Amino acid sequence: MFHKKGCILLMFLQTAVWGQINGVVKDSLTGNPIPYVSIWVENETVGTTSEENGTFHLPTDKSKMLIFTALGYEKKRISASQSKVFFMTPKSTDLEELVVVPKKETKFREIGDTGNSFSEAFDSAPSFDLKYFPYQESYKKTKFIKKVVIYTDCRLPKAILKLHFYAVDADGNPGEELLKDEYRVMVKKGVGKSSFNISSLGLTMPKNGIYVGFEKLMIEENHSVGGRFYPLVLYNRVPKEFTLEYAGGKWVKKEVMSRDASLPKKSYEPAINLILSN
Repeated sequence: MFHKKGCILLMFLQTAVWGQINGVVKDSLTGNPIPYVSIWVENETVGTTSEENGTFHLPTDKSKMLIFTALGYEKKRISASQSKVFFMTPKSTDLEELVVVPKKETKFREIGDTGNSFSEAFDSAPSFDLKYFPYQESYKKTKFIKKVVIYTDCRLPKAILKLHFYAVDADGNPGEELLKDEYRVMVKKGVGKSSFNISSLGLTMPKNGIYVGFEKLMIEENHSVGGRFYPLVLYNRVPKEFTLEYAGGKWVKKEVMSRDASLPKKSYEPAINLILSN
């Protein structure tokens, strides 16, 4: 009898500690809901995304600190127990003079192809990953980034994916985001290349390289009956010295470990290519 009561008490305590945070994210100035906000448990890989109406559900306990990020807003760090309505402050940005650089678009080159004929998809949710594209002197004649090509697996009629573009800091890590506003794309049903024309963004290939990546949105529109969130992004296994992991609102560099020191280190990276133009 005591053992049974002890189990019931333990289950009650676990339920009290681990639960689900339900909330809504709003603009601190307008009070309007903010859609597609990235919400992560600090220093953990547990996260979710706010729906179009700003609401979200996150399986964690109220003692945790939450990190809210969205382009155009200041990063927010707040205890999960403090509120059910979480306000984010818009960033004050100075208007920059727009310089229009003429494009010819008569020459094109695709970069990032690993030559691997086999790619794997991981049902890791949430998922936020990057691929590094180093600069080469030969890119001078095709410096504009025209398209992002991602190999995807989508079993829904359509699913939304968020794209990210990072500058490279002095240590070779992801630095500042190159866009000031969120950039979302629609992935259609099927397995294969998903190509997105981003020439309107005016991005050029930086001389110290660029990180390009994706963020899976944990929203109902991307949720299948079977419980998966789509689209899945395919990965290639390639030689790598380190990997990047997004945990609790920041990128963490991790060294790739190898069981056999005589073999080159390898890890997975998202199957993303860029198409450059002049």
